[in-house]
Amino acid sequence: MKKSSVLIALLIAITSCKGSEANNEDQQQIKRYKVESGIIIYEITINGKVMGSTISGSGTEKLYFKDWGAIELVEEESTTTTKMKIFGQAKTETEKVHKIAKLDNGESYHVDFDKKEIYAGRDIAMDMVNAFHPQSDAGDIGKKMAEGVGGKIIGKENFLGYPCEIYEIMGVKQWIYKGVSLKSEMSIMGITTIKTATSAKFDTRVSEAYFKLPDFPIIKQESFMTNEEFDSEIEDMDENIEVLKEMSYEEWKKLAAENDEEMRNMSEEELKETYNMMQKMLRMRNE
Repeated sequence: MKKSSVLIALLIAITSCKGSEANNEDQQQIKRYKVESGIIIYEITINGKVMGSTISGSGTEKLYFKDWGAIELVEEESTTTTKMKIFGQAKTETEKVHKIAKLDNGESYHVDFDKKEIYAGRDIAMDMVNAFHPQSDAGDIGKKMAEGVGGKIIGKENFLGYPCEIYEIMGVKQWIYKGVSLKSEMSIMGITTIKTATSAKFDTRVSEAYFKLPDFPIIKQESFMTNEEFDSEIEDMDENIEVLKEMSYEEWKKLAAENDEEMRNMSEEELKETYNMMQKMLRMRNE
């Protein structure tokens, strides 16, 4: 059953970095990026060693967006090879990945090519921005949130001819141009993944064909709402927001767990992270 209010949808979410805009014509458009449209092609490389196994991989990622990032599609195709020895015998395993993620003004779609299904939900991080900071720049809010957990600018550099800020957070470095990542380097448990833009075009016409999803059945998740449904419910959020501001962690945890099975399966650390993120957003609303 779909959640009866936006309040519950916001309570149960673990936030992400991708998002939406408000459709309400009375509100200023929320901008994910400081550039209206773009087409970026990336090259992906993966290398490292884990517990005696050697891992290597490569692939490509394509990013298409318009309306300042309100509509966006990301498609990745990659192959990873793991070489290992088991009881002295050499073994090689290869994994291929093909995935698509699309955002359409708050609605999110994830394509499962193995099952040939599309899962529809909402991007709650940007819904929170829409609900709590409808007149704000989503990129600026995301930057403040990242700084709150130790993110910082460590340098500046031109990349593909675009002036970028080099941002570091929790061991991940990103080269950011007007909110768009053109390069990233990440090392986790001995595995280094580097994603580098090989071409980037901004403020260009992006054809509707780039945003078309495969003709697979769409599976709507429990919390799914259309943008129209979200906009109609968000009008009553002010009173609910005041309640949230006064709610303790234990009160929030009880309410959230009662309304969503996924929340009941989350660790205490994940629950506290979600609660703290929500409270930061609430405090920033009054700044």
